Amino acid sequence: MGIQTSWAQKHDFANWNRYAQQNKELGLPAKGEKRVVLLGNSITDNWASMRKDFFQENALIGRGISGQTSYQFLLRFREDVINLQPRIVVINYGTNDIAENTGPYDEDLTFGNVLSMVELARQHKIKVILTSCLPASGFGWRPSITNAMQKIRHLNARVEAWAKANKIPYVDYFSALVTADGTEMNPAYAQDKPGVHPNDAGYAVMESLLLPVIKKLR
Repeated sequence: MGIQTSWAQKHDFANWNRYAQQNKELGLPAKGEKRVVLLGNSITDNWASMRKDFFQENALIGRGISGQTSYQFLLRFREDVINLQPRIVVINYGTNDIAENTGPYDEDLTFGNVLSMVELARQHKIKVILTSCLPASGFGWRPSITNAMQKIRHLNARVEAWAKANKIPYVDYFSALVTADGTEMNPAYAQDKPGVHPNDAGYAVMESLLLPVIKKLR
């Protein structure tokens, strides 16, 4: 999930180019089509590439970009979500904010970015599913970050409480993927060390939590 070094990331902060052609080819939904867009970072990006059958079978559209923070999600929210006119958007955020990929971590600003995305979605009659930041004891590309789990837990608790107060579905990946002692992502579900990115087994757990919520909202 390290910061991208491509030209697009250096000169196109939000990386609008990443999905521009796919969005164009996708066009507007057909009559009766109930699109679901998954917006996120490399966790979502990898999910769509590693578990293609799950996405195809459930008519899901992956719009994850490796290394991105909630600031970048917000900038590309119109192009990669609103303009696709989905029925539902699933937002996964936080990991790279806490890893300080685009600057010092400020929980208030990250939380505000999440709220702004929800408000934009609601304005366009798009239903929202908020999901927890996944457990991570640290970040291999940013070893200087300390207290990652504490920051993740605090952000998750804040978003979950707000989601509940505002009647927005919230999917808790964190509790399902964390070790019994609560210190890191369960190695059985991680493809790296320290665990940040899920493996196939980890994604299967996430799918079992997310799909029933999607089906209920569709």
